[in-house]
Amino acid sequence: MLAHLPRRRAAAALAILGFLVAGCAKNAPQDIFRPAGSNAREIDDGLGGQKYIFILAGVVAAIVIAVVLFIIFKFKDRGQDIPEQTHGNPMLEIGMTILPAIILITVAIPTVAKIFNLAKSDDAACVVNVTGQQWWWEYDYPVQNCGGIEITQPIVTSGEMVIPAGVNVQLRITSRDVIHSYWIPRLNGKRDAVPGSLQPLRMQADQPGIYTGQCTEFCGLSHARMRQAVVALDSDSFATWVANQEEAYTSPTDALALEGEGQFISQCARCHQINGLTNSDGTPVLANPEQNLVSGAAPNLTNLMTRTGFAGFTFDLITDACREKLWNAPSEEFSALYLQGVWMDSPAGAEYPVCFNETALREWLRNAPGMKPMFVDPNNLSSTGGLYRGMPNLGLTEAQIDQLIAYLLERK
Repeated sequence: MLAHLPRRRAAAALAILGFLVAGCAKNAPQDIFRPAGSNAREIDDGLGGQKYIFILAGVVAAIVIAVVLFIIFKFKDRGQDIPEQTHGNPMLEIGMTILPAIILITVAIPTVAKIFNLAKSDDAACVVNVTGQQWWWEYDYPVQNCGGIEITQPIVTSGEMVIPAGVNVQLRITSRDVIHSYWIPRLNGKRDAVPGSLQPLRMQADQPGIYTGQCTEFCGLSHARMRQAVVALDSDSFATWVANQEEAYTSPTDALALEGEGQFISQCARCHQINGLTNSDGTPVLANPEQNLVSGAAPNLTNLMTRTGFAGFTFDLITDACREKLWNAPSEEFSALYLQGVWMDSPAGAEYPVCFNETALREWLRNAPGMKPMFVDPNNLSSTGGLYRGMPNLGLTEAQIDQLIAYLLERK
């Protein structure tokens, strides 16, 4: 049938068909019609919910289309007299004014009620500060009791926000540069990240699992590569994750990893922080991203290998096979698998993690701007006062990359 249509119409038909097929995919990770938390269900169900509005809009659209088609065929010009004109018919005009008003009221009242329900924060049992920037998300956990788990020192991570399942978490969202928008479709609606402003958003996941999202406000060159994830763990596993993040730093014992520690201090610590890392004289190694980056911040890499993605959750730290296993794991098995990180499926005593996606990380260290464009003209820093926008190409040798990877694998 498409062969008989003009090329443009055929292309449009194929695009629409592809869109519909994609929207029906069973494993769509950002499916708004598969709510996985109380806030997302509030958006999805009942009066004022998206299903209600879509059905109502569909009924209105069907009626309008039917009336238009009826008029087109009924009153097609066949040389007949001009139909009776309805201009000046008060009853018809009043009716056509009241009916849309009633429809809008039936949508507006329950929708406003839902907005107030979603804005509640007094039932939050945990707080996470969320900061957007070009082009990644930072998560900062202040000292607190989070869903019954004590966080005794601040935790700063990126890409993946880890929360306890079944607990209402209050997000305080802001931005360091331009306006971003935080959205985890299966857990809640969108909330803009505005510089100089804190935007609250409640997040809750019913079951352990990984729930992904995407920055939905155009924010620059790599906007499409600014992804995000919320990882929900059972209570015991969340306590383990907190303990892992708070664990005291220890220098590596492996010779290659020890060389990597030195490489990290000389090459990476200008921007990236690893908590507890010290110089040879015992002084703490403190990152100074404000002296090197336009944004003034870079991801904290403490315990990097406990995560499953990096560079704004754009690239996987675990292999495709392990990623599929983790993402499709039953909720009762997910938490234990996630805590293993890149060491998932590795036998006891293994020296190298089975699930580690070394290819992606090695390519990133070799040429980060080539994988995720961050500056239109990375060699011209005059417009930024000599500061880089995003991670530059450090010109590392393969030996240096070997050392850094060995060191980062120790941070587990």
